Formats: sequence, structure tokens, C-alpha cells
Amino acid sequence: MSVGGIENGNRNGIGNGDVKPFKVFIGYDPREDLAYEVCRYSMIKRSSIPLEIHPIVQSELRQKGLYWRERGKLESTEFSFSRFFTPHLADYEGWAMFVDCDFLYLDDIKKLVDLADDKYAVMCVHHDYAPKETTKMDGAVQTVYPRKNWSSMVLYNCGHPKNKILTPQVVNTETGAFLHRFQWLNDDEIGTIPFVWNFLVGHNKVVEGDDSTHPKAIHYTLGGPWFDQWKDVEFGDLWVNESEEYTKFALKKAD
Repeated sequence: MSVGGIENGNRNGIGNGDVKPFKVFIGYDPREDLAYEVCRYSMIKRSSIPLEIHPIVQSELRQKGLYWRERGKLESTEFSFSRFFTPHLADYEGWAMFVDCDFLYLDDIKKLVDLADDKYAVMCVHHDYAPKETTKMDGAVQTVYPRKNWSSMVLYNCGHPKNKILTPQVVNTETGAFLHRFQWLNDDEIGTIPFVWNFLVGHNKVVEGDDSTHPKAIHYTLGGPWFDQWKDVEFGDLWVNESEEYTKFALKKAD
């Protein structure tokens, strides 16, 4: 997981030492290492605020004794459940974001952070998403359930009393329904974010002449160009271009 010279926090060339970095936790899966790197690169490159970015790596959580849950057959990634450690990893303080690694950022994340509203425990895109495909990514089983993809990008108000419910014990033992549907919260504690910050490829659509529908963060939820079977996915060219740019940048920094 090398970031090719782009550093976290105030050292990444954005913002200054007077601004506390915004914490971002990106789900990491060894099968999608390049996706993680490109997601991170695209976010930092466009950010006007300092960021403190951490991968959520299941093996590291297990080594620390934080994660002991057995992997279920329907878990398509290693961060299917570990994503819910975000408030714990942020010390239950301030705001932080979790995002899947299969995102490509096209706009300044400050615009997303500015939407944070302290009256909510979490904020996310309220998708109504029921995919017809039976598999995704590299052959993983596709599942359909209420509030699907709400948990793929979440702004967490980590200091909210309700989020203290998300202890390691709860993350390891509660059901997928409890966690992915935010059942530790009341509905009015779940704020909404415009869908363009979690633009689902194959589901959300750009409306010609309507700038409010143009994606600010593309989510390759079915699979991205880093998988052979998804080389021709919609918006795949944008990811490929960003990946090539990241690779050149990483190689240049390595010299």
C-alpha cells in the first residue's frame, strides 16, 4: 500500500498546520489494492483541506485483537463489516468518513465535508438500489437488501452518543441487517447527502443540461476496470486515466 509520495495530513501539500486534518477511512481489500491507491490519490489531488487517510485493513485489526468475526459467504470484500469500526478508529471524536475503495473522486472533498450537520449521527446517500445482476466484481455473489449501498460512503458524527454503540464487540457480533441498515439509529438521525457523492455506475444517470446530476464521486459498485471483466464499464475511462496518472506520479516519486 504505497501512495507514491502523496502523504497524509498536513504533509500532503494541501491546507496548513492550523487546520486539523479531516479523517478518512478507506476500506481495503488485497484484491483491490490499485483501486484503493487510485481512490486515495483522486481524493487527495482534488482536496483543498488537509486529510488524514487510513486504510481499514482486516488483517491488522485481527492482529490487534479488534476483529475476530468469521468471514461469511456473502461478504464480497474484507471490509464488509470492518467499515463500522470508523467511529472507534476515530476515537469517537469529531467527524470522519468511511468510503469503499472502488470510488473515484472528481471534486473537492471539502464540499462534501461542508455538508456535515451535527444534528445527525451519520449522513449518507439514501439510495433505492436493487441490482438485477447475480454476481459482481470478480464473481462475488450479489445481494439485495433494504438500504443497500447506504453504508458504502458515510459521514460519521463520531462524537454522537448513538455512535458509541459501535464498539468492537457490536461490530463483531451484530447482524448484517443491524449494521448495514443503521439499526442502532432512529431514521431522523440519518442525514441525507446528494447522490452525486456516491454515484452508482449502472444505476444513477447524468441528466443532460442538469449540472446537479454530474458525479462528484463515482462508485464502481458492480466492478471497476481493475477487474478484467469490467474493463468496459461506464466511466471506466476516467478511472483508467486516473490510474495511469497515479502510476506515473508514484514512479516519479520513487526515483
